[in-house]
Amino acid sequence: MRDLVLAAVLGLGLSLPAAGYEIEVEQVFGPEDGREIRVISTTDLVSIDSVLRDFVEGHPGSRIRYAQAASVEVFRAIHDEGAAYDLVMSSAMDLQMKLANDGFAASVQPQIGALPAWARWRDQLYGVALEPVLTLASRRAFGDLPIPRTRRDLIAMLRENPDRFDGRIASYDPRSSGVGYFLISQDSQQSDGFWRLAEVMGRLNARLFCCSGEMIDELRAGRLAIAYNVVASYAARYTPDDPDLVRLALEDYTLAIIRSALVPANAGNPEGATDLLSYLLSPPAQQHFAESSGTALMPGAGQPPQPHLRPIRLDAGLLVYDDQLRRAGLLSEWNAAMVQP
Repeated sequence: MRDLVLAAVLGLGLSLPAAGYEIEVEQVFGPEDGREIRVISTTDLVSIDSVLRDFVEGHPGSRIRYAQAASVEVFRAIHDEGAAYDLVMSSAMDLQMKLANDGFAASVQPQIGALPAWARWRDQLYGVALEPVLTLASRRAFGDLPIPRTRRDLIAMLRENPDRFDGRIASYDPRSSGVGYFLISQDSQQSDGFWRLAEVMGRLNARLFCCSGEMIDELRAGRLAIAYNVVASYAARYTPDDPDLVRLALEDYTLAIIRSALVPANAGNPEGATDLLSYLLSPPAQQHFAESSGTALMPGAGQPPQPHLRPIRLDAGLLVYDDQLRRAGLLSEWNAAMVQP
């Protein structure tokens, strides 16, 4: 297609003019004269590129301007700045639910196929992918140590081998990452063992990151041995070609977040956004997402969830994590565990 990719603007810290939020990557797909669908998303451009190309190939009157940003920046763009986007996608389920609950989402009726009831909220928020949250490890760093199967195994291994893992463990920084905060809130509900793990990681000078991609880069470079809470679709880009990487779906439980999408109430092109959302929920796109994450959201689209996988539902219960006192208490407990003298 003519001018399939018109522009790519790369570089961390790229800010839109007169905006208080930051865009990491922006790229345009489709013909120059197509009606534009503006998308802001946390989804890494590399992992969704082929889906967007397929959409514009099948909709020659449309083009997509895709902006990639961190989850807190996506939320800030819509909630605080009133930025003009037509579709908002994020893996920070609590922030997406807050946008919908606070009146920032339009009611739309995409074609949803066999989307499970727990993966949508009213007619405003729709899950588009199920993302297991994994622990990623380096075979070289583990050496002859057995691969842990549960958090209890992982805690024991770290305690028994402090010299091997000191400064070589990574996880999200919940102070700067919306997904990171959401994941520790979910981990803390699942098991008290999470806080024991956090304390052990803190004593071993764990390094903290904004996103899965940076953790994986450091792991592949040999500067890390373990990355805790990595979104599966990012890991999938490397594990087939890098025999050193081991994906651990811990068997005591493995959380799975729903990557969701909404059409903002102030969208300039809600019809185009709804068409794009319908395509994201179509069999070809769902098969792509299932191959990337290793687990299907839609029945029949790919590998069914494993017994130890615990999908987090899209419902109003997610709003409890927005309470400022609860947030402050959780971050204080996390800080006490992870930032130790």
